[in-house]
Amino acid sequence: MALHGDVKSAQPSGMSGMERLALRVSSMINHPIAQERREVRIHRLDTDGEREWNEIVNAISEADGIDLTHNHEDASITLRWEPSEKEEKPAQAADPFESEEPAPF
Repeated sequence: MALHGDVKSAQPSGMSGMERLALRVSSMINHPIAQERREVRIHRLDTDGEREWNEIVNAISEADGIDLTHNHEDASITLRWEPSEKEEKPAQAADPFESEEPAPF
């Protein structure tokens, strides 16, 4: 028997405009192609409010290690960044025989 009464909706609450924009920007920055090129161009969509757009652009411009360029022809921004110290160091393959115990014979 189904219960009727004070049952709350299972629908998630909607995201704010700033949350949607931050999620989109984060997704674009973390995209494998953007990571490989260390560059991404982000366009302001019609659904992005002016306040939210300005807030995210200001936050990005204050971040260390990110070069932000305003593209006036289409009102987009281009972000560029240098590799982190972790990325600059070449990975060293572990020697599979280094930690082996000597043969007993």
